[in-house]
Amino acid sequence: MKMANLLVISFMLCLGMLSTTIYNVKLIACASSNGISTRFYDFKVQTKRVTKLCNTKDIVTINGKFPGPVVYAQEDDRIIVKVTNKTPFNITIHWHGIRQQLSCWYDGPSYITQCPIQSGQSFTYNFTVAKQKGTFFWHAHVSWLRGTAYGAMVVYPKANVHYPFKNPYQEHIILLGEYWIKDLQEIEHSTLASGGAPPRADAFTINGHPGPNYNCSTNDVYQLDVVPRKTYLLRLINAGLNTENFFAIANHKLTIVEADAEYTKPFTTDTVMLGPGQTLNVLVTADQPVGKYSMAVAPYKSGRIVHYQNVSAIACFNYLGAASDSLYLPAKLPKLDDKLAVKTVMDGLRSLNQVDVFKEIDKNLFITIGLNVQKCHSKTPKKNCQAMNNGVLAASMNNISFVNPNISILEAYYKNKKGSYTEDFPDRPSKFYNFVNGAPNNIPHDTQSLNGTRTKVLEYGSKVQLIFQDTGTVNIENHPMHFHGHSFYVVGYGTGNYNPQTAKFNLVDPPYMSTIGVPVGGWAAIRFVANNPGVWYMHCHIDIHQSWGLGMVFIVYNGKGESESLPSPPADLPQC
Repeated sequence: MKMANLLVISFMLCLGMLSTTIYNVKLIACASSNGISTRFYDFKVQTKRVTKLCNTKDIVTINGKFPGPVVYAQEDDRIIVKVTNKTPFNITIHWHGIRQQLSCWYDGPSYITQCPIQSGQSFTYNFTVAKQKGTFFWHAHVSWLRGTAYGAMVVYPKANVHYPFKNPYQEHIILLGEYWIKDLQEIEHSTLASGGAPPRADAFTINGHPGPNYNCSTNDVYQLDVVPRKTYLLRLINAGLNTENFFAIANHKLTIVEADAEYTKPFTTDTVMLGPGQTLNVLVTADQPVGKYSMAVAPYKSGRIVHYQNVSAIACFNYLGAASDSLYLPAKLPKLDDKLAVKTVMDGLRSLNQVDVFKEIDKNLFITIGLNVQKCHSKTPKKNCQAMNNGVLAASMNNISFVNPNISILEAYYKNKKGSYTEDFPDRPSKFYNFVNGAPNNIPHDTQSLNGTRTKVLEYGSKVQLIFQDTGTVNIENHPMHFHGHSFYVVGYGTGNYNPQTAKFNLVDPPYMSTIGVPVGGWAAIRFVANNPGVWYMHCHIDIHQSWGLGMVFIVYNGKGESESLPSPPADLPQC
């Protein structure tokens, strides 16, 4: 059955259209006989000509908007999004942070759960936000198209269910991003072809606006108007490609109340840091004298050899009644390589209530993450081997650089097609050593990684502990590791090499997250239950690291019965 017809039939099955206003947002939904509301969205992938930073170019957008449209829903709603590709590029959409319980086919990463939607084709995503609420976002999951094709996703609590804090006066979405003057597809292709590092972003953006610090951007500024003495909820999302960011508002405190769409104990700070893929909800009260205050975004310089954009993006936190010609009061940001500022915020993240973290572990995994330099095999090394010592940059997990297959792994797994992947991702690295300070660095002779499309199989219901260990091969830096299809408890983290004898774990109220920043030259411990059958990508959300191979795939086998088994694929699943 064609999806266009399915959408029409879905509307016909509605018992009626519901209009609900929740937290000042009007939600339109289709009510069905089982009591589940269904919300329909139509995404048209199209190019749009934009002028920023004194330059004009075409960018890939959804419905001609940059950033893209907001997807609104309530907990347990069904969401149906028809995506039609009107560009010459392949596209998929990932619903970041949505666990996709029993809906793995709609998760979105290209060549992992689906083949891309090709030019002129369409695909309808159909999933339920089961037992989830909070701030999420959606983005393209093919190459670097998510640099412009992204938007927020807000899932409100069920009707008559309140926030665990006083209702704010207003809510606002704050999307952090990066912008390049050159075409992103060309940058990605030329970077990978060169074997070297990518160029730094030409600007950071706040809701698509770079702010007055950049060329031709005096009027390209996002402004948030606030009423004195009112409290606002800001939904912060780092949708950037390659940079982790500090965020602060001049002279204002930020109280974190949610991380990765899970409530936390309130924690007040001057500054927050978000890696790509991370979300935070913060409360801020307009309790300062009437005026204009900077909202500032700057890089967290965790990598020693990485070139960062040094100019901050600025938005305006504007008190109503402030003189139009008044100057922005500057925001005070930490030193841009301040690891303590990052740790302080992470230390403050605790689940709102005590949680029951399992103590009996079925599967223990230890995974090293980091960069590599491969030997040059090109006949034109000056063109293709521009990493240090004439090598080629790569990245790996347990020293294996992930290679995308030419068919989706989920489809190959479901249809039992052999040859596109293996099931031998190792539980631990092949050898242990001083990962942080004694890592091999005779580039490129002992900094090689293996290449492969390796997966790790987990039995349904397995209780898994996974230790991420950053390595000093090439460069230590913070890695925002994202897990599709599952959330996990961050039970511990620290600097240096992980030592089970001295590591301190929080099994009382650890935060429940889907993206964790593994500390610079350090480790992080997570625990999760593999209770979602399907194929699930785990990768660094810094896109150049993902392109270099810093990823792997879990296959979660079916459990017992239909409620624990992967459903059959949709009829309109794109073909490679």
